[in-house]
Amino acid sequence: MTVRDIARPLEIGRAKRLKDATNDTHERLDMSIMAQQPFASRERYGLFVTVQQLFHRDTDALYSAPVLQRLLPDHATRRRLPLIKQDLSDLGIVAAIRPEAPAFPIGDAIDIPRALGWLYVAEGSNLGAAFLLKEARKLGLSESFGARHLAAAPEGRGLHWKRFATALDAVALSEADETHAVAGARAAFARVQGLVSELLDRHPEKRKNDAR
Repeated sequence: MTVRDIARPLEIGRAKRLKDATNDTHERLDMSIMAQQPFASRERYGLFVTVQQLFHRDTDALYSAPVLQRLLPDHATRRRLPLIKQDLSDLGIVAAIRPEAPAFPIGDAIDIPRALGWLYVAEGSNLGAAFLLKEARKLGLSESFGARHLAAAPEGRGLHWKRFATALDAVALSEADETHAVAGARAAFARVQGLVSELLDRHPEKRKNDAR
């Protein structure tokens, strides 16, 4: 092993470091979501979209935060909560209302490392949404009805993600901040996992299907 080999892990971009640090958690979440049969019916899919709504409610204030707009070019255009609410409306579902404050309340000071961890999860979910959109189409849904939030960006998912990852990698953080960003990403994945367990796993239709 050379000095160059030892230094190489420090040269890995932040997006890749966050991926490595959360890979097991991410895989468990993906398996958990698909185990809940979110595309078995429009009703099941509606519950999945509600999970998305509540998660993006947590991060929505970050897209209008000036400090993050300076760090992440085109950041404001990546906001997906309005599309998710339109999808719920298409499905005849009223957006869920929660008494508790979102993870990032409007007007609060932004904890940048924590916010970057949450945004890594939010942006990554769109990168992997091509498969979900394909399944949604089997329910008669599309990028213009019921599955708007799953649509690819005009420039394509890959380039859209690359622009975000490049900007994410370029943010200067201390070693302690890096640890805080990882904690933020893990907290975001845990939040989605909790919503999946609450809204999808406990729903009567899921239990009925499992009993067949």
